[in-house]
Amino acid sequence: MPALDGLRILDLTQYEAGTSCTQALAWLGADVVKVERPGTGDPGRGLAGGRTTDDSEYFINWNSNKRSIAINLASEEGRDLLLKMAPRFDILVENFGPGVVEKLRLDYDSVREVHPEVIYGRIKGFGNSGPYSDYKCFDPVAQAAGGSMSITGDPDGPPLRPGTTIGDCGTGVLMALALCAAHTNKLRTGKGQLVEMSMQEGVTWFMRTAVAMGGEFGTRAAPRSGTGRGAMMNLYPCKPFGPNDYVYMLVVTNRMWEALCGAVGREDLADDPRYNTPKGRFENGDDLAEVISEWTGRYTKQEAMAILGAAGVPASAVLDTLDLFADPHLNERGFVHTVDHEAKGPVRVLGSPMNLSDSQVEIEAAPLLGRHTDKLNLTQTEIDRLRADGVLGALPTPAADSQETTT
Repeated sequence: MPALDGLRILDLTQYEAGTSCTQALAWLGADVVKVERPGTGDPGRGLAGGRTTDDSEYFINWNSNKRSIAINLASEEGRDLLLKMAPRFDILVENFGPGVVEKLRLDYDSVREVHPEVIYGRIKGFGNSGPYSDYKCFDPVAQAAGGSMSITGDPDGPPLRPGTTIGDCGTGVLMALALCAAHTNKLRTGKGQLVEMSMQEGVTWFMRTAVAMGGEFGTRAAPRSGTGRGAMMNLYPCKPFGPNDYVYMLVVTNRMWEALCGAVGREDLADDPRYNTPKGRFENGDDLAEVISEWTGRYTKQEAMAILGAAGVPASAVLDTLDLFADPHLNERGFVHTVDHEAKGPVRVLGSPMNLSDSQVEIEAAPLLGRHTDKLNLTQTEIDRLRADGVLGALPTPAADSQETTT
C-alpha cells in the first residue's frame, strides 16, 4: 500500500514551487487533484505565460501522478464549487502570487469556514508578513534573496545563479515535509492548521553549510569558491574535452590522497614531503593540478570516474542532462522511466528519489488539462450547464481516462 494512500490533496498550484510539493506527495501515494484555469491551465503547461496548452516538457516533469480538473475560480459558481469540494480533501495547497487567494476569497479563513479541519499549505516568495510580503517572486529572485547566488561563482567574478531550482522545488519539498507533519498532528488531535512557507527562507535551508563554513555566525559574508578549493577539491578535464567533459574529485584524508596517487600511477608522490599533509597539498596545488590534469586527459570522464571510484577516491563525472538518461547506474536502479502521455506518446522522465521498500508508487504521466473534470461529483446535466457558462473547462480530446474515482 502506498505510504500516503487515502490522503486527498486539492492542488491549487502553478509553475514549480507548489507543483513540486504536490508531486512529491503524489509520488508517496496521495490522491492529488490539480485545479486549473479553463482554456490555459497551469502556466507551466505552455511555459511561456500559459499561452498554449500543448503540454511542455517542464509541465510533464512536475505534474506526474496527478488528476486535473478545469474550474474558473474567478467566477462565483466556480468558487462555490471549489468550496463544496474542499471538505472531501485533507489538504489544500496554493502558491499564487501575493493577494490572489484573498481576491478569490479562497484564503485559509474562507476555506476553514466550510472545512474547519483543513490543512492549508501556502507557498509565497517572502511569506505573508514582513516588508517584502507584497513582492512577486520566482526561483531566481528567491535564490538572490536567500543567499545562494552570493556563494556561487568564481571568487573574483560576479555572483551567479545556481542551475538547480532550489528556490522553487527546494521550498516545495520542504512544504511537503511540513504538510506530512501537520497531517500526523491532525491524526493525533483532529485539528487542521495553516502551513506557510517562504521561498526566501526555503533557500536558506540549503545555505547552512556555506554559512557555517564562512559566515562566522552572521558576522561576515561567506565567500564564493568557484568549483573547488585547491587541487584536492576541483574539476579536471577529460577527453574529448567538450563543455561537460570533466571529472570532479574531493580528497580530504591522507588515505584518500594515497588512493589518488595509486590511481594516477604516481605512488612516488604519496610520501613526498611537499604533499604528504593537507596543508602541503593546498600550498603546492598548482603542481599537483598539473599532474592530475595530465592523467585525467587520457580518459573520458566516465573512465576516470570508474578508476578513481574503484580506488576509493570520491569522484564523479560531470553528468549533463543527456548523460543522466543514459547513465548505467541510474538505469540499473530503475530511476529512468518511460511513461505514456496521452498527447505525446511514450516519453522518458526521471523518477522519484524517495525509495520505500513496501510503499513504492509507479510513476504515471502528467494529466491533460481538465482530463478529470467530468469526474466531479455532479450530474452530467450540471456539468454541461457549468461548461456552457464557462465555469468548467472543456474535456480534452485524446482517449478517455480510465480512472473512475470522483473528485
